[in-house]
Amino acid sequence: MSRVHQLKISVSGIRGVIGDFLTPNLACAFAQAFGTYVGPGPVVVGRDTRSSGEMLEHAVTCGLLAAGCEVVKVGIAPTPTIQVYVSEIRARGGIAITASHNPPEYNALKLFNREGLFFNHYERTELLDLYHQSEFRQATNNEIRRVVTDYDSPPQRHFKRVLAHVDAERIRKRNFRVALDGVNGAGSVMSTHFLSEVLGCELHAISVDPTQPFPREAEPKPEVLDDLRSLIRETKAEAAFAQDPDGDRLAVGDETGHILDNDDVLALAVDCALHRRKGPVVVNLTTSSVIDDVAARHGCPVFRAPVGEANVVERMRLAGAVIGGEGSNGGIIFPAVQYCRDSYMGMAFLLDRMAETGQTMSELAAGLPRYYRRMGKMAYEHGRLGSMMQALESLFPGARIDRNDGLKLMFADGWIHVRSSNTEPILRLAAEARTEDRLEELYSRALSVS
Repeated sequence: MSRVHQLKISVSGIRGVIGDFLTPNLACAFAQAFGTYVGPGPVVVGRDTRSSGEMLEHAVTCGLLAAGCEVVKVGIAPTPTIQVYVSEIRARGGIAITASHNPPEYNALKLFNREGLFFNHYERTELLDLYHQSEFRQATNNEIRRVVTDYDSPPQRHFKRVLAHVDAERIRKRNFRVALDGVNGAGSVMSTHFLSEVLGCELHAISVDPTQPFPREAEPKPEVLDDLRSLIRETKAEAAFAQDPDGDRLAVGDETGHILDNDDVLALAVDCALHRRKGPVVVNLTTSSVIDDVAARHGCPVFRAPVGEANVVERMRLAGAVIGGEGSNGGIIFPAVQYCRDSYMGMAFLLDRMAETGQTMSELAAGLPRYYRRMGKMAYEHGRLGSMMQALESLFPGARIDRNDGLKLMFADGWIHVRSSNTEPILRLAAEARTEDRLEELYSRALSVS
């Protein structure tokens, strides 16, 4: 098997299991290809807290130096912070060493262009051609650049952009009691500072030690956040937040200890953004129809894109979207800060809305239309998706069909979406309906053809 086929290559970069698929040699080669593609100049490198991160950071640094790039190391930093920093300093590009929501044995290289955005399809294709052909720039001794560090300014630059879109003083006056689960990830230190010092909250935090392993499943789904629920009840917190290891995904809890569905978190953020400025909204195909209902309240259109941050961002830029995101993974994208998933903008939006309205988190959530959702995954088998799609179309002959990302079947009271994962070798199945009975019917019928 060729070296590139042993990696998962997707809209967000390259990833794999450390040792088995993603090795220092491979990371170095990809970094050298990246440096060749973006050209000589500064390239930002940051990482999350995985044990393999430091090893890959060295490998990536070597590859970039070999291509004649100057390496700007920002250390352990959330992915959105790295993206903001790339665009702020006008770097040639950036690499975040993180597998985001994947298990700790995974790691990845997320690749950003000079705007701090994920590579689009054409950029990825050109980069992979370079990698396949091993046509890397080899810097001479006189062309080898230096390695510099900047650990302090990236968070401050990020905070400044976020605070320009909320009333920070209004939030500080409320002195909200907030619970935080940082999963010992890249945002652990930065998030505690943001909530307690910048926004003036009374913070109660768990899992905010970046030297320790992840204490729970990396993706902040409601079913893995029992410790956060307990913390809410123990501290009588008014709001609660949980992040993934690279700080781009956000889960939210209310004052009762209930963890909101991630689609509802995005819906609340969309409502906050449209309350300030009307305009188009872009979400992925698996995101709940609650977004359409919220946008309709403001008289705004909703557009949908294939799953993957790069796909959503590309559609947002085309539509001139005010806000967008991926509800199923707690990804809020607010382009006035940066075209990227940003848990910090999400936290600030929700706290500001609570301060402005005087409503609790549960009251804000109660104002959303109710939908029932279910998601599952199955082991991937080559050729399986096509036969499943054909069988599903036959099973639901009257459905409206979208084939932009796998197959989405839409009905008056719900939908089904099946697609291959962008980050893991699995198939993902999602369904939504206005009643629990209808959800069970749709999901079980779809599962019967898997």
